[in-house]
Amino acid sequence: MSEPPLLDMRGISKGFPGVIALEAVDLAVARGEIVALCGENGAGKSTLMKILGGVYQPDAGEISLAGQPVRIQNVQHAMRCGIAFIHQELNVLDNLDVAANVFLGREPVKGPFRLIDRKKIHADTEPWLRRLGLQVSSHAKLGELSLAQRQLVEIAKALSLQARILILDEPTSSLTLSETDRLLQLLAEFRQQGVSLIYISHRLGEVDRCADRVIVLRDGKNAGELSRAEISHERMVRLMVGRELKNFYVHSDASKSPGYFQVRNLRTSRYPTKRVSFDAAKGEILGLAGLVGSGRSELAKAIFGLDPLANGKISLAGEALALRSARDAISHGIFLVPEDRRREGLIVGMSVRENISLPSLRRFARAGLVDRKRERQIAQQQISSLNVKTPDAETLVLNLSGGNQQKVVLAKWLSLNPRVMILDEPTRGIDVGAKAEIYRLMRDLAARGNVVLMISSDMEEVLHISDRVAVMHEGEITGVLGRADCSEENIMHLAVGHKVAAAQPAFAA
Repeated sequence: MSEPPLLDMRGISKGFPGVIALEAVDLAVARGEIVALCGENGAGKSTLMKILGGVYQPDAGEISLAGQPVRIQNVQHAMRCGIAFIHQELNVLDNLDVAANVFLGREPVKGPFRLIDRKKIHADTEPWLRRLGLQVSSHAKLGELSLAQRQLVEIAKALSLQARILILDEPTSSLTLSETDRLLQLLAEFRQQGVSLIYISHRLGEVDRCADRVIVLRDGKNAGELSRAEISHERMVRLMVGRELKNFYVHSDASKSPGYFQVRNLRTSRYPTKRVSFDAAKGEILGLAGLVGSGRSELAKAIFGLDPLANGKISLAGEALALRSARDAISHGIFLVPEDRRREGLIVGMSVRENISLPSLRRFARAGLVDRKRERQIAQQQISSLNVKTPDAETLVLNLSGGNQQKVVLAKWLSLNPRVMILDEPTRGIDVGAKAEIYRLMRDLAARGNVVLMISSDMEEVLHISDRVAVMHEGEITGVLGRADCSEENIMHLAVGHKVAAAQPAFAA
């Protein structure tokens, strides 16, 4: 670099009780540069960024901004230094509206009583919502928005700071392809304006598209660096995991039994005038694609018995099912891994053992008392089977990485012998190593004769994992694509309601 980098972090180390999170890590970012920070969960990426964002103080090392040494004391000091941080776990308040969240902690005031200028924060918020393509009112309550919309509000909050260094930690984990494209376009615009960006993502296709350089951490240390010309999926994975990761996507050519799982005329409360019908074969991974708001998650919850207004007919292996509650679905072997695992799939303040055994406590109960020995045995079996990285079964789920939290959600259902497994964004925010394990697990489930319904906004995942892809638009399935006809272009045409010649009907008449 001909001039001092805008950001220069040297020899950064940080330890927590029983673990060294960072050991002499270096990171430099030039003005107007996008640097992708990659690594598996637990590699130290978020810890390094929390030091830059003022959340943590380093045990050793130094930080310079534009050539001047600085000690970032807290989050407010980081913001004053021109550093904005979009966290992976959203920092939004559901009871406030969009504008209040965007300006939280820095509300403009007016008048002698210094009251919050509500008119100004709404006026200043609207342009950012439009730039992100977020079609919601600045007056809308956060609790009424989808996870993807809440994520875009978090991004709008950071962008509105107009910082000189922008940290993005998994910013697209819940966004659709079109929303991701718009965000990457914005980042390119900010780069042209001289803003420096640190981009953390497990979606390596995005990294390839946007990054000027890639810096990889492994086990809390610098593992290597790639220039723009050197960036490739294979090189990034090799640096991240320290080895070749073969068979990342696992396919099956086994014949499937058609019509094993049937849904007919299912209605959801979000789209009460629309009806959804489809078939899934025994041993099939059926991908569900579509834009945010297309009704994929609502369909999943209706099948799982969580939508009291849903109606229609569902049959499994020729048996008609009456699914009036989640308990009914569970009793028939239909399970849901929800999109927001921390809020809907786990009790993070409980242990790994307690989360795994929670849906099946009746199996361990004798005269109203839980057989703890049997409960621990089952939990340990699932921990070993899924390779959950945890000190022990009594560790709080809160302290696990995202990939291991997802494995715990899966573990609690796998102990109950599933027949239909619905996975809503199964690899959201988890690293490539954990993704490969989840993919193999999905294929193993299908090989054992289960139906796997996979909802995903990761187009690469949809294209490579699914046996077929059903595409939704505004509460309806607009078509189904076989593997031979499955392409990004065909999926996007169906996702916006256009017809595709290659599309198949959702079910056999």
